[in-house]
Amino acid sequence: MSRLWNKGKPMDQAILEFTVGNDYLLDERLAKYDIAASKAHVQMLAKCGHLSEVDAKGITATLDTLAKAHEKGEWHIAPEEEDIHTALEGRLGELGKKIHLGRSRNDQVLVALRLYLKDAISEIGSQVEGLASALDTLATGQGGIPLPGYTHLQRAMPSSVALWSGGFAEELRSHTLWAAMDLADRNPLGSAAGYGTPGLHLDREYTTQELGFSETQEPVTTAQLSRGKAEAALAFALTLILQDIGRLASDLCLFATQEFAFVRLPEEMTTGSSIMPQKRNPDVFELVRGHAAQASSKLMAILAITAKMTSGYHRDLQLIKAPLFELIDTASAVIEVMTHAIPGVRFDPVKTQAAMTPEIFAAQRAYELVQAEGIPFREAYRRVAEELG
Repeated sequence: MSRLWNKGKPMDQAILEFTVGNDYLLDERLAKYDIAASKAHVQMLAKCGHLSEVDAKGITATLDTLAKAHEKGEWHIAPEEEDIHTALEGRLGELGKKIHLGRSRNDQVLVALRLYLKDAISEIGSQVEGLASALDTLATGQGGIPLPGYTHLQRAMPSSVALWSGGFAEELRSHTLWAAMDLADRNPLGSAAGYGTPGLHLDREYTTQELGFSETQEPVTTAQLSRGKAEAALAFALTLILQDIGRLASDLCLFATQEFAFVRLPEEMTTGSSIMPQKRNPDVFELVRGHAAQASSKLMAILAITAKMTSGYHRDLQLIKAPLFELIDTASAVIEVMTHAIPGVRFDPVKTQAAMTPEIFAAQRAYELVQAEGIPFREAYRRVAEELG
């Protein structure tokens, strides 16, 4: 199959394989979005008089057929096709030669990626709410169980399961996913290679409405300058979400130890040891903690690509896809498994109550002295410290 940029001269095979990399595999998840953008573009070309209605209907019908076939797994992007754009244009046959008018692979990949990001952000937002709701349910069912609050990993002040789970639920809901959505919700289609389509009138507002974007990205030079920003914003939001979940998992690992024994985990949620018959291990929470720790590396990989880049399009922008997709997949899997696991967590009220030793109420005692005797807090603080010895 001829590549979109082929001018008849052979390409060095080693160079070709290196430049394509695994992009053809990564583009599989962008197929339905590239098809949606292509349909909107074709309809816009017909509206502007650049394509006949007959051709537009024929291309749209074929694109619909290709979308259904791809969803069923009946075709995939081949390495020699490089990307989804070539794969689609080639499968459109003679009509495919007309579909590229007024666009470049540069704005094609960006519009498909943004449509994908919008769906991914919405889906992960729903998943996060599901995990927060699972923590709410935990608080409703076990919230009254007392729990020591810790600072510096030392018993500090009285807390409860409701305060513990409620804190994580609120932080999860305080995510920054919608900031990423704002950046992704801008239509770059029609910016072509980054400098518009001089001599060719396009109705970019039409594709903005057809594809459900909130605005058209203007001026055209901003499209390629913005590459990596929505991606980094989403990666940042996911990193923060995973850090919250990682701390939640770390608490559960600690609380499940025999030394603490605040939490009991059902056997079906734990793994065993190959050598020690008595062992049951909270592997799921350890792995969640590990995945959370790796999230920032994906964020930095995305940020580093554009850090010293000049304006306009550059091929190394394609390297943003792999860490971004990996982070999205990891975050989704982590949120899903934690939502599944939280209902199985059981706090032991006997063990937690035993940990509510007198010194944990020291600050409360100082507050009571201030209110009862009208003394300065610092004096109450010293008196309580003396009482505790």
